[in-house]
Amino acid sequence: MKWKAIALILLSLTGVASAHRLDEYLQATLIAVEKDHVDVSMRLIPGIAVSSAVIASIDANGDGVLSPQERWDYAQRVLNELVMSIDGKKLDAKLKSVDFPQIQEMRDGLGEIHIEYTAELPAGGPDRKLILENNNQRQRAVYLVNALAPSDPGISIVAQKRNPVQSTYELDYTQASGPPGSLPASWWTPNLFQLGIRHIAEGTDHLLFLLVLLLPAPLLVVGSRWRGTTGVRSSLLHILGIVTAFTLGHSITLVLAAFGVVHLPSRPIEVLIAVSILVSAVHALRPIFPGREAGIAAFFGLIHGLAFASTLSELGLGRWERLAGILAFNLGIETMQLAVVAATLPSLILMNRTRAYPWLRVCGALFAGVASVGWIVERVLGAQSSVDVVVNKLAHHSVWIAGGLFLLSLVCWAFENAGPALSNDLPVTS
Repeated sequence: MKWKAIALILLSLTGVASAHRLDEYLQATLIAVEKDHVDVSMRLIPGIAVSSAVIASIDANGDGVLSPQERWDYAQRVLNELVMSIDGKKLDAKLKSVDFPQIQEMRDGLGEIHIEYTAELPAGGPDRKLILENNNQRQRAVYLVNALAPSDPGISIVAQKRNPVQSTYELDYTQASGPPGSLPASWWTPNLFQLGIRHIAEGTDHLLFLLVLLLPAPLLVVGSRWRGTTGVRSSLLHILGIVTAFTLGHSITLVLAAFGVVHLPSRPIEVLIAVSILVSAVHALRPIFPGREAGIAAFFGLIHGLAFASTLSELGLGRWERLAGILAFNLGIETMQLAVVAATLPSLILMNRTRAYPWLRVCGALFAGVASVGWIVERVLGAQSSVDVVVNKLAHHSVWIAGGLFLLSLVCWAFENAGPALSNDLPVTS
């Protein structure tokens, strides 16, 4: 089958076979969803330290030969420890094929056991959720799981979720109810719109770039420093210009990349996104392109759009589905983006009229700068860092942070405006 070859290529690109430890039992799973069934392929690679125990569990009679029946029985035992369901209904999976290496290859930690099975899918609505739970060898197994881009243009993957050890996998996808190749009836259901909302909500680096770029928007430059404030109307127009420019920038490359006109590897894009945050953080501390924030937002928006497009490319959409999907997905991005700006805008406008605003600007810029450097190191060198953990934890409390910031801005503004009145009410002494 064609998808088997694709599966082998995808798994080889991850380098999983060479990276697992000798005392681990690597279990890599690939899922291919069709309209009426799901095909699953597993590669089981026991490390040297565990290979003897695995061989013994297969060789039931201990004669040192793995008979066809013993191989099939072992594959069936593996299958019995897998739990698969669709829309909450348990699926009955059946073995399709079993392929075993030579015993010596397994002892050397190089043998790969291939197991393929399939399960029929009951009829369902346009929105479906497939769940796979692997309970095989929980004490010593290392799990990897992924889904192939559907070959059926009427099926679109919406989201994938894994637990930390990848023993449990959830796949959300949509399917068209019409004939093959027709535009899915669900192209304008909340799915892709919600995917856009979720993508920008979870894409903390995208939002951080925009928010930090907005920090100096209400300020004036005097002597190469941020000093003084603009009027409320000027601030609003400037912020609106920045947000609009960022929207235009990422919309252009989103369309171009989604249709394959522009393509760049994901790692350089992610690095450049981190660089864009660092640039905006430096600008918030000391003006390096005053008055040209909209142009910078549009330029870096082009890069951010390439990252947005990678999400759509993973959904396996056809040409017309992709056109409609871009519209729904982009509207979801803009809705979430405007919601975040609207939540922070009152605080910025109020706070920038007070002496507390420089502290907010500097602290926000320093936080973004540190986060961006961490992301650059992580994405260039492949090193692990705690940046994502810290930023995501803060993002989970974003509503409370936005509310607290607004209350703080009200207090600062009230205190600032009450000061002159209080001083005028003080008694005059001779």
